[in-house]
Amino acid sequence: MRLLIVEDNERLAGLIAQGLGRRGFSCDIASDLATADACLESAAFDAVILDLGLPDGDGMAWLQRQRSLRQLIPALMLTARGGLEDRIAGLDAGADDYLVKPVDIEELAARVRALLRRPGPRASTMLEAGSLTFDPVSREARCDARVLDLSRREADLLELLMRRLGTVVVRDTIETTLYSFNEPVTPNAVEATVSRLRRKLDEAGLAGQLHTVRGVGYMLRSS
Repeated sequence: MRLLIVEDNERLAGLIAQGLGRRGFSCDIASDLATADACLESAAFDAVILDLGLPDGDGMAWLQRQRSLRQLIPALMLTARGGLEDRIAGLDAGADDYLVKPVDIEELAARVRALLRRPGPRASTMLEAGSLTFDPVSREARCDARVLDLSRREADLLELLMRRLGTVVVRDTIETTLYSFNEPVTPNAVEATVSRLRRKLDEAGLAGQLHTVRGVGYMLRSS
């Protein structure tokens, strides 16, 4: 799951990204609203963690604008504004949840997971490809009753391929899904992740489902 953290306090943003990263999330950081807009235009995110007092505007007004444009990505406001009126205004502006700083990282991670379980345009229903299933919330993949032991990136890759079952996913799309903007990507990183995932699928009795389309990308078939 890929998150966008919109927070101008560099140290706090880094701590949040580090803490959520240890809990299975891939995080990008935007220190202002202009950067947040650019991030949303160039990559797909599962949720936004949004501060309110930002250098180039108010996060609440920004979220209202996003909602008016039908941008329905889940948003959690994380701010020092803890008054009842502030919380009501934030939720009315389109926030799906509202937390007051300081926050425990375990609670923040749990709140994000709860957001991603809610029905919506990115609803996390069980994905299926023949005997292979994947739960986007628990990040658990199974072949019949057997649980596959996947790393975070392998699970992200499998989810992407299952959501586009039967179609070729180009390498650039895989790279932007698996890696945040500030993560170094070696030339063969995608290929290595695909290779590990293919081996685990083969070991689970799913040999031949993950196909390489040379010079283009990769495709998962149901059988």
